[in-house]
Amino acid sequence: MTELDQYLFGQGRHYNIYKKLGSHIAEMDGETGVFFSVWAPNARYVSVVGEFNGWNREAHPMEKKDPLGIWEVFIPGLEEGVLYKYCVCNCHGYDVLKADPFGTSCEMRPGNASKVASIQGFDWKDETWMAERAKKDMTKEPMFIYEVHPGSWMKHPFSYENPQGFYNYKEFAHSLTDYVLEMGYTHVELIGIAEHPFDGSWGYQVTNYYAPTSRHGSPKDFMYLVDYLHEHGIGVILDWVPAHFPKDAHGLAEFDGTCLYEYADYQKGNHPQWGTKIFDYGKNEVRNFLIANAFYWLREYHIDGLRVDAVASMLYLDFCREPGQWKPNHLGDNRNLEAIEFIKHLNSIISKDGSGAMIIAEESTAWPKITGKAEDGGLGFSFKWNMGWMNDFLEYMKMDPIYRQYHHNKMNFSMMYAYKENYILVLSHDEVVHLKKSMIGKMPDWDKFGNLKAAYTYMTGHPGKKLLFMGQDFGQGREWSEERELDWYLLQYDLHRNLQSYMKELLHLYREHPCMYELDCKEEGFTWVNADDNTRSIFSFERHSEDGKDHLLFVCNFTPVAYTDYRVGAYKDTEYELVLNSDDQKYSGSGMNMEKSIYRTEKISADRHEYSFAYPLPAYGAAVFKFQKPIEKKKKKQEKKIDKKKESGKDEAIRVRD
Repeated sequence: MTELDQYLFGQGRHYNIYKKLGSHIAEMDGETGVFFSVWAPNARYVSVVGEFNGWNREAHPMEKKDPLGIWEVFIPGLEEGVLYKYCVCNCHGYDVLKADPFGTSCEMRPGNASKVASIQGFDWKDETWMAERAKKDMTKEPMFIYEVHPGSWMKHPFSYENPQGFYNYKEFAHSLTDYVLEMGYTHVELIGIAEHPFDGSWGYQVTNYYAPTSRHGSPKDFMYLVDYLHEHGIGVILDWVPAHFPKDAHGLAEFDGTCLYEYADYQKGNHPQWGTKIFDYGKNEVRNFLIANAFYWLREYHIDGLRVDAVASMLYLDFCREPGQWKPNHLGDNRNLEAIEFIKHLNSIISKDGSGAMIIAEESTAWPKITGKAEDGGLGFSFKWNMGWMNDFLEYMKMDPIYRQYHHNKMNFSMMYAYKENYILVLSHDEVVHLKKSMIGKMPDWDKFGNLKAAYTYMTGHPGKKLLFMGQDFGQGREWSEERELDWYLLQYDLHRNLQSYMKELLHLYREHPCMYELDCKEEGFTWVNADDNTRSIFSFERHSEDGKDHLLFVCNFTPVAYTDYRVGAYKDTEYELVLNSDDQKYSGSGMNMEKSIYRTEKISADRHEYSFAYPLPAYGAAVFKFQKPIEKKKKKQEKKIDKKKESGKDEAIRVRD
């Protein structure tokens, strides 16, 4: 730990500090061993204890380096895989055993020791992926995310060697990749990766921010998972929790006897809803710990994006607090100004890194410019979860269809603010737990599967990137639980298997048509055909590509009423090809409108269009049509005249020059 290292860490700008703090296999004076380094400025003394010294606090004392209070020691003879902790005599004179805040691996729970593990030397094969990622504008790229909890996606049968049935990262890589490729998702978002002691926290109460959970293998096993997904063209997003951390005795809480990582002010440093500690964003070293951790996952594990959990709890001092439980800032309002500056710094430095990595905000309020640039008063995130859309969408879909006509605006209101941020439409794990029911369980009893197919079609056509939690693409019956695998057995039944087939077709259609994603963040990419047909609860709209050559028309019927000749407004003198029909018999539909796939427009006005076409719209039917915009004859004539003038002008210029 050089003076420069200490200076940069003290300034909060040592983005590779994880290469110095923590445990590292090293060589000193010709001997190989492990170098340990930990930040504990208020400790009376610190030593390294572990299996190698019988957990003896006096065997390997550490030396304190001023001015930051970093403790160091080199222990020769130690190798990878050794378990250890720091014995910290805190400022009160009590010894506490702490896991390494920068440790790269941990003991399998219920143990909580750190484990010496090298993250160097992995043979990455995703150079092409990483190079291409850096060139992309993700707002114009397809992004349909499959949210996955590795511990419960699929499990092995019980064995005494692996009683929980956890998949290793390597075997999980192959099974997950096969499924994602078959279905057509573009990215996976992994939850529960950073080490956490309690399975039921789903990874949202992190004790070891630099360690992939040992439930599924080693750090290099996790690297294999990411690399394998990249090799097959699948992006990897990681859930990241810089908002709070648990009070577990071996974790960050009161690390050296003082509130080192958390705010000392109880009202500011404790989260009343989750029973956790809140990071002190006013400390340079704490901000550095978090920002370096973001870079750690992005650089060392090639992660493509971080989804930042609970951003609202960071922004607001009064988040989930009653009057009297919080204090205003020095300006007299409820903003956490230190957290805001931390977020801006994080997003700014990562955007300047040039790697193309995304930072995604899970933020549930109306805070402005979440994805706006910091220099324009924004927070600088790449994308924001659209929680408003999600709440309205689910409320609408849960209704008995007879009442949907009175709540039509729940489905079209989102277009009033669709371009205020770079949005991701989400149906995440949070919506299928705690008695909220699974997605199929939310649907009214009038044809649950027909409702869900219409819902997914509407979601896929709506502007914004997309995210769907595992199991919901085949109609998972029960609420999700981390204790068991998904209900894969349901795929033996036609309704579930055919729903999965429909989702597969929908996802591949999404990827094949640029109009579905290129202009997600711009008004030019979307046009309502009819947003106001509330009496029939039918929505129709178009998506357009950036070059104006790719167009799709969506029609979604959210009632059990069928129409033999439903008429939809259209561009004149053109044909519409039916490319996806939720009522196809192969998707467990009636097949009522399978007579033809090409529909020619007629000069019959509908939906404020001069032309239209009619087709059989089934109950809960969702249909997608491909079409071409015709160029009007007048416009063609005008363009020809302009071209002739240009040519004559060129000829005259040549004559004058000669």
